[in-house]
Amino acid sequence: MKLRRIFSLLAGIGLLVGVGLAGEAAAKTPAKQPNIVYIIADDQGWADVGYHGSDIKTPNIDALASGGMRLEQFHAQPLCTQTRSALMTGRYPYRTGMQSAVIPSNGTYGLDTDERTLPQALKDAGYYTAMVGKWHIGHADQKYWPRQRGFDYHFGAVLGEIDYFTHSAHGKTDWYRDNELVREDGYATDLLGDDAVRLIREYDGKKPMFLYLAFTAPHSPFQAPEHYQARNPRITEPTRRAYAGMITALDDQVGRVVAELKKRGMLEDTLIVYQSDNGGVRSSKFAGEADVSKLVLPASNGPYRDGKGTLYEGGTRVIALANWKGHIKPGTVNNGQMHVVDVYPTLIKLAGGSLEQPKPIDGIDMGPMLTKGVPSPRTTTIYSVEPQQAAVLKDGWKLVWRTTLPSSVELFELAKDPYEQNNLAAANPAKVAELQQLVEAEAKTAAPSKFIANAFGAMMPILFGATNLPGQEGADEHDIDAIP
Repeated sequence: MKLRRIFSLLAGIGLLVGVGLAGEAAAKTPAKQPNIVYIIADDQGWADVGYHGSDIKTPNIDALASGGMRLEQFHAQPLCTQTRSALMTGRYPYRTGMQSAVIPSNGTYGLDTDERTLPQALKDAGYYTAMVGKWHIGHADQKYWPRQRGFDYHFGAVLGEIDYFTHSAHGKTDWYRDNELVREDGYATDLLGDDAVRLIREYDGKKPMFLYLAFTAPHSPFQAPEHYQARNPRITEPTRRAYAGMITALDDQVGRVVAELKKRGMLEDTLIVYQSDNGGVRSSKFAGEADVSKLVLPASNGPYRDGKGTLYEGGTRVIALANWKGHIKPGTVNNGQMHVVDVYPTLIKLAGGSLEQPKPIDGIDMGPMLTKGVPSPRTTTIYSVEPQQAAVLKDGWKLVWRTTLPSSVELFELAKDPYEQNNLAAANPAKVAELQQLVEAEAKTAAPSKFIANAFGAMMPILFGATNLPGQEGADEHDIDAIP
């Protein structure tokens, strides 16, 4: 009898130990890898979204914002190529030589092939990777194209600007599916939405999905079918009306993507991020290669100063949100600092991937900020370091420094003056000196500008005392016809 009780007791202890070990094992089991849908708009102004009070209605984007987290101090680079290279690498553009301008149609360079890209890292973590839309970080050689940089699939444009109906630039079609030229009819924004929806509909679920959906809208040329323009009847100025129609079309496609995720039962397992690549255009010199000098530029960045191409908040503080049911608290408005370089480590860590790589990253994992509401760990943001200008934000103080003659130095206390109206440089020389020293230190580590090297070629060593510059060889031998 006593032996029976002893054995019973031992069995009970074993059961408890087993349950405890099983619980510990369950606690250590990694969470299910989320699907990731990363949506990026092109040149959408900060104020040109419904939840920022726009006269352009964006119900689908607004619904993502209200159901997730608005990132109200999310900074991108001031120009397209710069932002996209930072997104793909987690590294500031001055680390990769992509810090100046954008890659022009006749540019022969691209993001170096030894840079580890976001889709490559996610593939290593077991993801199926697909890109639909605009690339613009290398087009003259296929080694720079999306399929060669980690994407299992690509449909869309590789250049920076296309006609929305002919899908062409300078008379040459720029519309590809898996490196093969595609000629088809349709409005570009609709076609990109169609393809994204198709990918979700046909998704087999064997691997988690990373879908990078990079719309060309609402970048110039300002074109939209009449039925989209008609949905903004109170907007009568012609260019603003076309621009509004472009955003309406974009918003419709966002809604279709979300609806398809819900239909497939994927929505609760999907992290959706939406951002603009830079601020809206307020100067014709940053409107692209089309002549818009006689148009009323339609984008609005609200109260923020200036726009695309500048280092002021209007050029770099962009629309951004994150939505992930059950993980990100709905209706959250987050004012913590976040930069586009932070996306790379954040997504990789949420996907259970590795950040081990040869080149260091500048991004910070913002997963705890998104999912747990902890404060942003970022206290310093480098807007840009270029030969002619730089800007940096540290501990609330922002320096905007132009070195070309006539040079200028501006200092803003951003928390008190987010619209950059009061230049405090003269009253704070020590702070100016501190931030200039930071910029100088970063400039010493910068890679040579590929844009400048490509533009000036053999003159570079004479002008800047530099040698062995990237993109220098054969710079005058290629143009848009180099695209296969």
